[in-house]
Amino acid sequence: MSDPRIKRMATPVGDLIIAADATGVRLCEFSEGRQVDQKVEKLMAGPSDDAMLDRVRDELIAYFAGELTEFTVPLPALGTPFQQAAWEALIKIPYGATRSYGQQAVAVGNANAVRAVARANGSNFRAIIIPCHRVIGANGTLTGFGGGLPCKQWLLDHELAAASGHLFPPVLASASASRVA
Repeated sequence: MSDPRIKRMATPVGDLIIAADATGVRLCEFSEGRQVDQKVEKLMAGPSDDAMLDRVRDELIAYFAGELTEFTVPLPALGTPFQQAAWEALIKIPYGATRSYGQQAVAVGNANAVRAVARANGSNFRAIIIPCHRVIGANGTLTGFGGGLPCKQWLLDHELAAASGHLFPPVLASASASRVA
């Protein structure tokens, strides 16, 4: 990861890679197993913006501290119109709540688009900020997530705990292990 437009941020669920320019957040992804340099090249419209990166980092810190329930950093329009609609529906899922893919499909105006919604969620390259972790299977089970299912469970537990004023869930074992070096 040699691109100076990329910043690595340690979080309770592992490292995130963030990239932003003057228009807003372009990338916020888990660092494991990603082709980050290629995505940054594709997603960045201009040079990195340190003030925007600081703002993203500050909001993520506040989120993990249980102090932020809704991100305010700008999100430039990226992706197809359908992806944008699916991601907008994700943003509307309340903090601490979940929705099924079917409910999200209804929210984008096409109850039959469950698989398309799932694909759009899988293409979300602004994890946590666009909260695809809040979408679960119709039967209530956890389904795919770029950060892994333990991470998804941790994020959901974190939001529920923070929303109810309780203590936060423990740090993921894999995340804490990655910080020991």
